[in-house]
Amino acid sequence: MSDTEGDQGPKSTFSTYMAEGDQLYQKGEYVKAVESYSTALILQPDDKNCLVARSKCYVKMGDSENALRDAEASLKQDKEFFKGLYQKAEALYTMGDFEFALVFFHRGHKLRPELQEFRLGIQKAQEAIDNSVGSPSSVKLENKGDLSFFHKSDEGKKGRQKTLAHPLRRELRQQSQKTPKGEKTSKQLLGELYSDKEYLEKLLKDEDLVKGKMRGGERLQDVILNCITYLDTRTEFWRQQKPIYARERDRKLTQQKWNKSRQNPPSDPSRFVLKSLEEIDTALSAGNAEGSLKKAREVLKTVQFWSEETVPNKKEVLGNLHSCIGNALLDLGHMDKALHSHQKDLELAKQCKLSDAKSRALDNIGRVYARIGKFHHALVAWEEKIPLAHAGLERTWLFHEIGRCHLELKRYAEARDYGIRSLLAADEITDEKWQLNACVLVAQSELKLGNFKSSVVHFERALDTAKLLQDDPARDAIHKALRDAKQQSAQ
Repeated sequence: MSDTEGDQGPKSTFSTYMAEGDQLYQKGEYVKAVESYSTALILQPDDKNCLVARSKCYVKMGDSENALRDAEASLKQDKEFFKGLYQKAEALYTMGDFEFALVFFHRGHKLRPELQEFRLGIQKAQEAIDNSVGSPSSVKLENKGDLSFFHKSDEGKKGRQKTLAHPLRRELRQQSQKTPKGEKTSKQLLGELYSDKEYLEKLLKDEDLVKGKMRGGERLQDVILNCITYLDTRTEFWRQQKPIYARERDRKLTQQKWNKSRQNPPSDPSRFVLKSLEEIDTALSAGNAEGSLKKAREVLKTVQFWSEETVPNKKEVLGNLHSCIGNALLDLGHMDKALHSHQKDLELAKQCKLSDAKSRALDNIGRVYARIGKFHHALVAWEEKIPLAHAGLERTWLFHEIGRCHLELKRYAEARDYGIRSLLAADEITDEKWQLNACVLVAQSELKLGNFKSSVVHFERALDTAKLLQDDPARDAIHKALRDAKQQSAQ
């Protein structure tokens, strides 16, 4: 949680509060994440990435107005900032302004056509509009009545047509946006929230209760009515987004498609698998973890039903899919489920004696454990991976992460030793970024061990590398650490 103290302002750096907010967002603690992002914005009020991050939290919290405000603020300096465009579209979509959301999804897609998130946004916004007002083919306009008005001058005609387009859309939407008939429909749309609505409606009937006031002076009746209104608004939004009949239709179509794929495998199963894995990876790379997860699970169900004759390397394929599922779950913050998927990948790799797959699974298992702070478990996985890591970059990264775990566990000698191994591997492949990371790790470890001269030497090398890479945040942080190390060395 952000640490501010009265009028003294933020105690830490912008990047620290941003990282804290990102971590809280992944855990689903959106209120605390908003606090961290807000503190970061005190330090850098116009940072567009931070504004987008806070907007995402507001969307999750159901606060669409603040979400839209932050998204628009992120576009203030750069109208073509694609993350801001996407977030503005998402905020508008959540508010039920599907037409405007569609406009910004299209705008973002025009700027970044390679990003799948904009394509998916266009699709869902269009579906929501169709569900709300019906598709164009379902609206029939009849040539009846007095049409003499439309035979006026071209200028008047054009102006009038522009004013008629939106009222017609609004009228159709108003007709379709009536409260869903029947409690059964409402119950299906609200799900677990339906019991809350019933409870609020019962409270409203208690005349003595509703006359009371909250501590802030707000009438209890107004609070209850606002809550009921909010639930009614969400009911209508969910009905427009995906009506009950459409959900049932999609479920049946998906089931039929899955049954068909199980019974009749494609003519080239290997090509189907490779194409599917590419689509899964592309979705995850584009930031669409949910889409990647859904696709991976669908393909997993399909392949599980196929025989070994259809897919000779079936277990290897299943391991790949479990790995993809684990990576998507990790991005979504579902750590326990991600760990379970990567452990399944490891089991299959060991059964088939696939060293590359085993290395991949151990790598991912270590990442999950490190993310949740279980550094002992991460060390077990990553140290088992060491004999399987052959590429220079892979060994550089692996030694560095193992060293980091030791540093977190206050095993400073081990952290230094692995930092040196990481630095040697980085020197072999002349990777300046990892030379910087390794030097910082060694310097920090030496500082903790009291070897101040060695610490200063490695911090100075890290500083030179940061300047070469033009990494200003790293340069500033290292410069401060170097100054502290020199002060301790002089004492």
